Amino acid sequence: MSKVFLTRRERFNAAHRMFHEGWTDDENMQVYGKCSNPNWHGHNYNLFVTVKGSVKPDIGYVVNLKTISKIINENVIDKLDHKNINIEVDFMKDVIPSAENLAIAIWEQLEPHIIALGVELHCVKIEETENNYVEYFGINDEI
Repeated sequence: MSKVFLTRRERFNAAHRMFHEGWTDDENMQVYGKCSNPNWHGHNYNLFVTVKGSVKPDIGYVVNLKTISKIINENVIDKLDHKNINIEVDFMKDVIPSAENLAIAIWEQLEPHIIALGVELHCVKIEETENNYVEYFGINDEI
């Protein structure tokens, strides 16, 4: 049976500071520029979570999107929205809060819950700005 890819978009707003604790402020500014502002900066993020699976003939879809939305909100959005990623988000503790690391951490938060629904997590995509986004396909990605 063929696989169908299904994507849910959620949004959150969060602040962060790009910096390496072992470096001076000058070294951090050289690497991260204005994103290393000691007074933080924020983004209006778009999060896209794509799952894949077969259409279930009895219900006509892969999985209920309301269920996917609930999983995303309970495990990710509620922890990130209007928070400081560096200091308030448990799953980002001691991690440089780049969009890349955030995508990986979100994947790790969601994957067990998605698998429990009988579908696969295919991709976590984060739009940090209108010009920048990250896509993560898990550790077994085949790009």
